Amino acid sequence: MNRLKSYAPVLVRVALSLVFLWFGYNQLAHPDMWIKIVPAWAGGIFGSAAIVVTINGWFEIVAGLLLIAGIQVRIVSLLLGLHLISIASGFGLSAIGIRDWGLCLATFSIFLNGPDIWSLDSTLKNKVEEIPKL
Repeated sequence: MNRLKSYAPVLVRVALSLVFLWFGYNQLAHPDMWIKIVPAWAGGIFGSAAIVVTINGWFEIVAGLLLIAGIQVRIVSLLLGLHLISIASGFGLSAIGIRDWGLCLATFSIFLNGPDIWSLDSTLKNKVEEIPKL
């Protein structure tokens, strides 16, 4: 049974990566659906809501790819978790906000766990440790 436990962090990391990839792709493919939910302050900072959606879409795709590969797991998951705080707080205690808080906490659990058995970070670390020292 303990062997199964080692796959739990992998499952959470991959599942959340797919969520971020889906949202990132949809923001780039269908920006009109997302522009209407961009807060006015964010559109003001970046020039327009369309720019915010495009930047956010690319951020979520790049971060999702890094996370699914297990590259810089702690840094990426921390950035995604902080990113989700800003999104979830904007929706408050609505159904969307509660869902986003749940995703945020799951993302922070990846940060707390760090690289798992299938992440490239762990694989590369193990390969470096196997190199004989001169």
